[in-house]
Amino acid sequence: MTGEQMSEQDIPAEGDELPTAGTEDDGARQLAERTEDLQRVSAEYANYRRRVERDRVLVLDQAAERFAAQLIPVVDDIERAREHGDLTGAFKVVADRVLGLLDGLGVEGFGAPGDPFDPAFHEAVMHGTSPDVQVPTATTVLRQGFRRGDRVLRPAMVGVSDPESPAAAAEPAPSVDGQPPVAAATDEPADAGPAGTS
Repeated sequence: MTGEQMSEQDIPAEGDELPTAGTEDDGARQLAERTEDLQRVSAEYANYRRRVERDRVLVLDQAAERFAAQLIPVVDDIERAREHGDLTGAFKVVADRVLGLLDGLGVEGFGAPGDPFDPAFHEAVMHGTSPDVQVPTATTVLRQGFRRGDRVLRPAMVGVSDPESPAAAAEPAPSVDGQPPVAAATDEPADAGPAGTS
């Protein structure tokens, strides 16, 4: 039982000072420092995990796009065979599987006659004019384009038709009362007075 009893040295004498509030402040300060350290390490780890996940998604996207880019010439051959009526039997089954692979990767084709010309999506190889269009339009599609999400894997190769009279298309229509619109561009200043006045 003597081990459980306090020795005389452990019992504070009447004149001894008790622990001051300073040691409590030191403990609170150390606790705040450790808490800040833990929060910083947790934030760094969360940032690391986000970077790793972003890099993983980027690597997967790049691999999918490289694989799709290798399949696109095969799809061109499949489309040519379809145009000639040769897409039958076992070849059709294989073609459907290849097209299914592209669908699974999220790759979609684009480029159809009548689409407005967009240099971000179309590669113009022929130009002409047509009275049937109001804006530059892809009227002939020589090769389909492909994209995956917002990313263009291959632009569509097209023939573009421009309006025959682009100035007429850009000219504003007259107002209801037959007078030219106020915003119409003229060679004279808008505030010009009658002739002979200054």
